[in-house]
Amino acid sequence: MSMKSHGKKHTGKQQSNLDFKFMSYFFSLRDKIKKPINKVGKIGIQTGNTIIDYGCGPGSYTFPAAELAGPKGKVYAVDIHPMAIKNVQKKIKKYNVHNIDTIKTDCKMDIQDETIDIIMCIDVFHAFGENETNILKEFYRVLNQNGYLLVNDHHYQEDELVSKVLNHKIFTLMKKEDDLYFFNKSFL
Repeated sequence: MSMKSHGKKHTGKQQSNLDFKFMSYFFSLRDKIKKPINKVGKIGIQTGNTIIDYGCGPGSYTFPAAELAGPKGKVYAVDIHPMAIKNVQKKIKKYNVHNIDTIKTDCKMDIQDETIDIIMCIDVFHAFGENETNILKEFYRVLNQNGYLLVNDHHYQEDELVSKVLNHKIFTLMKKEDDLYFFNKSFL
């Protein structure tokens, strides 16, 4: 399957610190033009939801999700890169936010089974590489029965992205809204 934006092969490995800094700077500019709350607002987050922002990066979508989930909700900011976790932790302290926890991992999360309402996977699916199957199985494990996985990734054509998730036969497509794809758990 080909990539839409570039032909670079992704292996699911951590990017360099320099790449991460460049990406974070680019995201800070992007976030001024395209407010993250506009995308996060379409996800359907309710007060009290427990959410994972998988591949959170510098936290562009983490903080709007935490605001929508409210003080009784919880957001887990999850990333493979230590600088992502440090950036989010600095912002948590700076803005005195109490409903965000950070998890550094490339797959497994120390979260109980079936306790998550929503997993946000925004512009990171392309980076899963060889770990794609394991990550999707982990998503399946932590999502509750009414929970859903939200995937958005401009690196893939629509049919490519949807088939990558559905090929594992553990999720079904619920709906598509704009460039957001909502998947729920398949029960076999």
